[in-house]
Amino acid sequence: MFLCPLVRAAVARAVLGGLSGGSSGGDYGLVTAGCGFGKDFRKGLLKKGACYGDDACFVARHRSADVLGVADGVGGWRDYGVDPSQFSGTLMRTCERLVKEGRFVPSNPIGILTTSYCELLQNKVPLLGSSTACIVVLDRTSHRLHTANLGDSGFLVVRGGEVVHRSDEQQHYFNTPFQLSIAPPEAEGVVLSDSPDAADSTSFDVQLGDIILTATDGLFDNMPDYMILQELKKLKNSNYESIQQTARSIAEQAHELAYDPNYMSPFAQFACDNGLNVRGGKPDDITVLLSIVAEYTD
Repeated sequence: MFLCPLVRAAVARAVLGGLSGGSSGGDYGLVTAGCGFGKDFRKGLLKKGACYGDDACFVARHRSADVLGVADGVGGWRDYGVDPSQFSGTLMRTCERLVKEGRFVPSNPIGILTTSYCELLQNKVPLLGSSTACIVVLDRTSHRLHTANLGDSGFLVVRGGEVVHRSDEQQHYFNTPFQLSIAPPEAEGVVLSDSPDAADSTSFDVQLGDIILTATDGLFDNMPDYMILQELKKLKNSNYESIQQTARSIAEQAHELAYDPNYMSPFAQFACDNGLNVRGGKPDDITVLLSIVAEYTD
């Protein structure tokens, strides 16, 4: 297990409005904590930084917005001698840098994804691989959340104990999500590759105390919404330590369920719906970013 250290400094500059909801005329911000497991955790393999196995994530702050993202590198590249985490990790690090440099428009998260992907395409040394991606942007002033989701990572927005917004999963067919890809010239047209413009984009208002959970499919394939909501009910305090504890609890439960052979996971149910006889959890990398909307002050 790895606890995300990226956002502890954000707490000192945010005054939380509690978990009861409400509105304010001031700027909003996100207080975010993260936790994750690499699929090979049980083998003692854990990468440093904001990567859990082939997953990657980032949390970045700019004067105009708070931005976070998750990505899931496609593991099949390992069969061709390519480390899948390099693509997802580089994609997220590039997104983070663009935000910190102010090279983005809060209302256009697809633009962040597009610019990052184009930078990867322009590398002198090709960075081969594929990845899903989900970007979430909170515009401080307008109090609107702008999202872009490509593939089967995603987000939930919870208010008053209920899911009020969630991303739509994008699949070409069973267990084959939309993905950004860079393939060697001889494999172009053969390797599945989607445009950043294919990402599902949404925009909506948020309230103080809204809970935003952003995660890779390792979470959603192993925990249905009702289980996630049960864990979120334990989030009684809106300080960083409480958010971190809840993020850890959610990731740990998903990790345990992933290795339960008798559990009918959401992934197994989806497989059965597609005519496959599957039971049990889905061992996978798991990345969880848990955020609360708060009043923001410099």
